[in-house]
Amino acid sequence: MKKITPETVRADFNDPVTVVAYARAAHFLGLWKSETALIERFFPEKSAPLLEAGCGAGRATLGLWDLGYRNLTAFDFAEELVDQALHLAAERGVDGIRFLHADATALGKCHVLRDTRFEGALFLFNGLMQIPGREHRRRALREIGSRCVPGAPLLITTHDRDDSRAERALWRLEAGRWERGEQDPRLVEFGDRYFSDDNGGRTFMHLPTRVEILEDLAATGWSPVFDSMRRDLARESKAVKDFSDECRFWVAVRSE
Repeated sequence: MKKITPETVRADFNDPVTVVAYARAAHFLGLWKSETALIERFFPEKSAPLLEAGCGAGRATLGLWDLGYRNLTAFDFAEELVDQALHLAAERGVDGIRFLHADATALGKCHVLRDTRFEGALFLFNGLMQIPGREHRRRALREIGSRCVPGAPLLITTHDRDDSRAERALWRLEAGRWERGEQDPRLVEFGDRYFSDDNGGRTFMHLPTRVEILEDLAATGWSPVFDSMRRDLARESKAVKDFSDECRFWVAVRSE
């Protein structure tokens, strides 16, 4: 059985089931309370050029626009999701956002992004963790950093595999499977999951530890300045909790 690759993940995100789910969230969910609080805290200048990686169908991008941010460039590597974002922006009469098709691990291949510099970046809804392979995720962090000015903030989210007693117990069992060679053969590394949702869509996700993310940020030119679990930031609606499990928010700044 073949390992999960970036092409696997791209195909899953272009699948109609997934496209519909992300489009619905973009239309009806918008920014979470926790996201809004951190965006307003760490991205105070609304005219600053911002880069959103993994924009999907435009849920956060249009939310940023609604908050007054007017210099936005957003990209995703799933063409169908970018099309949905463009349609949603047109439907709402928004023509000031630049939506692009690009890969976070190879931004130099996008001529629009090749020489552009941003004063902040976002990679929300665990987008970074949906890149298979730790070195690929680090490459994405380096690529985003190379398009940001020194001191620029980066906001990302992750799932913590050591956040709760139940999670730690589940991952101890998974560690035993890896030791015996009984893990899902499609997985790339320990911490990976590949699962189907209730509607039949497929999702790859890497669940790191907090230490792992600290190491990745340090290795790619980012200095962490803040991290917190979502539950400690805001009381989210049932719709948000149904859309996304508990996650950790991270803010790091581009090193000088």
